[in-house]
Amino acid sequence: MAHPSQLGFQDAASPVMEELLHFHDHALMIVLLISTFVLYIMIAMVTTKLTNKYILDSQEIEIIWTVLPAVILILIALPSLRILYLMDEINNPHLTIKAMGHQWYWSYEYTDYDDLGFDSYMIPTQDLSPGQFRLLEADHRMVVPVDSPIRVLVSAEDVLHSWAVPALGVKMDAVPGRLNQTAFIASRPGVYYGQCSEICGANHSFMPIVVEAVPLEHFENWSSLMLQDN
Repeated sequence: MAHPSQLGFQDAASPVMEELLHFHDHALMIVLLISTFVLYIMIAMVTTKLTNKYILDSQEIEIIWTVLPAVILILIALPSLRILYLMDEINNPHLTIKAMGHQWYWSYEYTDYDDLGFDSYMIPTQDLSPGQFRLLEADHRMVVPVDSPIRVLVSAEDVLHSWAVPALGVKMDAVPGRLNQTAFIASRPGVYYGQCSEICGANHSFMPIVVEAVPLEHFENWSSLMLQDN
């Protein structure tokens, strides 16, 4: 959950998000070192009055400033490509959920069950209970089991939307007439919040996404109750 004056990402709640946090720190350190070096060179050039009139060219220096940036780019690109392929990999999901974007709510369908689906609307501010978050609470949460690969099929009925939950490291565009897919594994029980991340009209900011990760036994009880209600 994000909080005021937060400088970094939310706490990771999935293996992919943990990898993204590590890569962010890795890239940030490289950028910090480069920025410090460039700042040092600029200050040295401005403050020193010494000049060398005899070095007109240097093969060694040219090799260094050609090879070194290439090495730095490789150090950034290789971990990035690894995570990119990791995010696209979906192996034997235990559960498949179809998330459909509408103006301005989400609908969920658990495709492994015969008749388990519901619409998820934002809870208006005046109806919030103490401790709930404004613009982030939904009347029906997407409930998933912990430590299970979950595949989410994402589409839209009207305009472009985007299904995103930062703590789980997932963001997938919802395009009318097209079925995209993403996957995640919730590594611990909890409630994780997201929002539509594609401007979709007047009420774009009123499309919260709430994912509740629970133990498998609790999920089975919840799904049984939902099937009875339907």
